[in-house]
Amino acid sequence: MRRSLIDKTRQRFNASVAETGTQDIHQALTIGIAVVSGDATHAHHSLDEIIRFMEESADAELIAVEQ
Repeated sequence: MRRSLIDKTRQRFNASVAETGTQDIHQALTIGIAVVSGDATHAHHSLDEIIRFMEESADAELIAVEQ
């Protein structure tokens, strides 16, 4: 599931997405996401869309988002 969600997100949004922590804990997943844009509003909108997509696509509960 981890690879699939990360790969789908990368492909759909052309964003940098990587598992960044909790790799040794089976029940947890920490993901880092980066988008590049010349417009801060566009970057924030893209991140919001990515988070919404991941919430809908993951077979898990999203616990926290830090920006």
